[in-house]
Amino acid sequence: MVGESESGNAHDVININGNGKALQTAASASQSPSQRKLSSASKATTTELRILCFDLTYYNRTTKFLLSCAGVFILYIIYGYLQELIFTVEGFKPYGWFLTLVQFGYYIGFGLVERRLEAYRTNGGPIWSVQPAPRSIPLQTYFVLAALTLGTMGLSNSSLGYLNYPTQVIFKCCKLIPVLVGSIIIQGKRYGPLDFAAATAMCVGLAWFTLADSQLTPNFNPLGVAMISGALLCDAVIGNVQEKAMREHKASSSEVVFYSYGLGFVYLFVIMLLTGNFFSGFAFCLAHPLETFGYGFLFSLSGYLGIQFVLALVRSSGAPLAATVTTARKAVTIAFSFLLFSKPFTVQYIWSGLIVVLGIYLNVYSKKSKLTFADLQHRLKQCSARLSRSSSRKFLIEV
Repeated sequence: MVGESESGNAHDVININGNGKALQTAASASQSPSQRKLSSASKATTTELRILCFDLTYYNRTTKFLLSCAGVFILYIIYGYLQELIFTVEGFKPYGWFLTLVQFGYYIGFGLVERRLEAYRTNGGPIWSVQPAPRSIPLQTYFVLAALTLGTMGLSNSSLGYLNYPTQVIFKCCKLIPVLVGSIIIQGKRYGPLDFAAATAMCVGLAWFTLADSQLTPNFNPLGVAMISGALLCDAVIGNVQEKAMREHKASSSEVVFYSYGLGFVYLFVIMLLTGNFFSGFAFCLAHPLETFGYGFLFSLSGYLGIQFVLALVRSSGAPLAATVTTARKAVTIAFSFLLFSKPFTVQYIWSGLIVVLGIYLNVYSKKSKLTFADLQHRLKQCSARLSRSSSRKFLIEV
């Protein structure tokens, strides 16, 4: 995501000094190296960090991390619980796409409020009369993003009609696999052996988990696996397209969310009208308003706020640590799912889940080690040379 700008106080100081650049140069020249280090450190600490209208800029790093972690865990546990709870309503399973339509509608409202809050923070004035910042990314890009967002959210929600919730979460943990392939094809990125080892471990753990689920669940349907796999493929493409578009056009995350879900809502609404599924889904939700519209609002709100806390965690602590936290959150979500909802259990779930966690750990570790295939080949040559030397010495001693 796009990094935040520096705080307003530093900007005001630069504007007050008419010859600010010369003064800054003279001041920096008169400072000692240690003072310059302290000055640069103080600038780094003033990087703005906000979660909606809450300013976390001047908290220390540990407090930012703990607040972001608490938000991620609490909100996404609520999100997962409500999502599974909605699908326990008798007769709701065929209406996963209508739930996606409701979720998109709520996200449009949340995104509009967030964009107005950003405009109010920047320009001031009455909050409902301020105009949000103009769109930065072309509409053609948003047409693609909206279709991919619809595929990701719609297929993910609908897959719960055919899969256990823990199986769906395990599939989501393996997002690295399509992301790795998509970034190689779309952005031409290169990856090291640890990334491919992580993807292999995830594939093995995922296959084992799915096999255990198919043996235990009497109503297991391969269509659910196809749906969640399609959702992951869309998610992999959307991540790369979003990253490229936001980097090129300097767009805010709130703009991307608002336009992606807004156009996605239009797509889905038209499709459901043409297929006739809108009226049947709407009639079912009117018959169960609390379990659908009510829980759907809380489900959407917790998901939208969760996104904000994940972004804050990435900005304050970095992507690898954020990935570790979100993985731990998914493990806790699976545990809560088994505790709160009755479903069959086998020890194979644990072993296959641990293999998936190993793959996620290798992926996080690869961000730090930066091991390349050339480095791996060099190390293997060194190991083989040492082994050959040790075996020749042993041979001489025996002779």
